[in-house]
Amino acid sequence: MNIYGIRAIYKFEMARTARTLMQSIAWPVISTCLYFIVFGTAIGSRLGDIEGVSYGAFIIPGLIMLSLLSESISNASFGIFFPKFSGTIYEVLSAPVSAFEIVAGYVGAAATKSVIIGLLILITARFFVDYEIVHPIWMFSFLVLTAVTFSMFGFIIGVWADDFQKLQIIPLMVITPLTFLGGAFYSINMLPEFWQKVTLFNPVVYLISGFRWAFYGVADVHVGISLGMTLLFLLLCMLSVWWIFRSGYKIRT
Repeated sequence: MNIYGIRAIYKFEMARTARTLMQSIAWPVISTCLYFIVFGTAIGSRLGDIEGVSYGAFIIPGLIMLSLLSESISNASFGIFFPKFSGTIYEVLSAPVSAFEIVAGYVGAAATKSVIIGLLILITARFFVDYEIVHPIWMFSFLVLTAVTFSMFGFIIGVWADDFQKLQIIPLMVITPLTFLGGAFYSINMLPEFWQKVTLFNPVVYLISGFRWAFYGVADVHVGISLGMTLLFLLLCMLSVWWIFRSGYKIRT
């Protein structure tokens, strides 16, 4: 394994983040603070507990997931799209690094940024609401697993996209609505029975449910199913990336 190649790509991507701290780090945290002010404080103070958890604390996992999914996809998709756009992707492909090492560098950097943002949001939440993490190891594991999975998904989007507009279609038109409808701000048990069943077709439900279980020990879906669905999506992303490099889809052509 070419560790130097992975480290070079990783350091380059992390350096790009350092040059755009306001856009990459500060803005997701600031926008989440606004959610806490509006939903956690203004609205949450008028609502009762949900499954024994105060509303302000209940929405913390959903808010972290909302930022984590969008940032993972955006960071990874832009990271691989810009070399395609500028033509420098051929320098990467001609270097003595394998497909695995290329993906490890780009996805690793994007996942690292997303995990940092998630932890910053978690720290920021302490200024607005009190909360306790029942399963901290599982919480961090879900955080890292989700960041890696959706960073790889973002890598696929970056390869697929032909212009900057396409980079925003999936995060804005698909992921964000699915997150809002996936129980980020409510428990799906609060929905009518018919809509509870419909909501189970939303894959983001399993991510938020598993993450919330790690915080408070309560979940809309069994944690084993949540973990299994996340690993399944990761496997599908890995197979897609393997096919991209094997066929050269929009990379070598």
